[in-house]
Amino acid sequence: MRNTLASGVVPQISAILGPCAGGAVYSPAITDFIFMVKKTSHMFITGPNVIKSVTGEDVTFEELGGALTHATKSGVAHFMCEDEYDCFGRIKKLLGYLPQNNLDDPPYIEPTDRPDRREERLNGMIPDSPTKPYDMHEVIRLVVDDGDFFEVHEHYAGNIIVGFARLNGISVGLVAQQPKLLAGTLDIASSIKGARFVRFCDSFNIPLVTFEDVPGFLPGTEQEYGGIIKHGAKLLYAYCEATVPKLTVITRKAYGGAYDVMSSRHIRGDYNVAWPTAELAVMGPEGAVNIIYRKDIEQAEDPEKTRKKFIEEYEAKFANPYIAAALAYIDDVIVPSETRPCLIRALEMLMDKRQSMPPKKHGNIPL
Repeated sequence: MRNTLASGVVPQISAILGPCAGGAVYSPAITDFIFMVKKTSHMFITGPNVIKSVTGEDVTFEELGGALTHATKSGVAHFMCEDEYDCFGRIKKLLGYLPQNNLDDPPYIEPTDRPDRREERLNGMIPDSPTKPYDMHEVIRLVVDDGDFFEVHEHYAGNIIVGFARLNGISVGLVAQQPKLLAGTLDIASSIKGARFVRFCDSFNIPLVTFEDVPGFLPGTEQEYGGIIKHGAKLLYAYCEATVPKLTVITRKAYGGAYDVMSSRHIRGDYNVAWPTAELAVMGPEGAVNIIYRKDIEQAEDPEKTRKKFIEEYEAKFANPYIAAALAYIDDVIVPSETRPCLIRALEMLMDKRQSMPPKKHGNIPL
């Protein structure tokens, strides 16, 4: 008999209401979404007593495998609930976004929000300073149906946002940078979080909508030693392999390899647009000027003034989306207030998309 649990034919959800230890953890390990309740649910391979006897570490049940630990540190839990009623309520809401199995279309409900709604507040969303943060949650809520966004992994790797919403009644999965945390850079944790969510949506025919504001991958020895190259490639692989409709809106920064990773045209994005505030480049203006005009700056009478001049010239010439549009890397430059109707038209056009991958047993994602 076919093991439908392991094969992923249907969405798999686990609610951890009490202790879950040892071999029992292997069941949640293949689960798509795990819900844990504060103070009452605990999950671990070996308990505090075993750990103390083997390693000498003194740790409580809650510190080792409580809901807060797995929702914020390990990333094992996708939802941290206040009590059982909150847990079951969230499960019901999640199921409303999911199809019954991997062959069904994404769920549709009759929309109450106008598909042609334009949101003027989006026009002033991006700060004048390229280093000033803003909340991507606000962008998402102003675009989706009735401002209703169901976030997944809310407390883990907050520099990337993932979750479910609807566009004109159609269930979609959203992936977005969060400029308020680590400037929206991609690091190990956010790459794994994003890749897992993208692969889930693709497994169950849920279209993907990406809001991109990424200045690059997070630099540092901790990231390099931890294998950011390998883990960042997981997100790239997930987007490349996904055959569902893929829509991308670049709100501000789209730099270097991180730009490629985030459902760009170069990895088969179906509909890619940018706001006028978008910057598509190998790196930011300051970094580019420091490399390209290094000798000119060093030989100048006033190096800082010369450097500033080159940065202003570079920004005026390259820090905009129009060169990328001329090269067909994006489909259009849109007014931010028109993001919702543009995405809905593109989604409706792509709902009949059918794409077949080359015949093979399975791909080799960089694990």
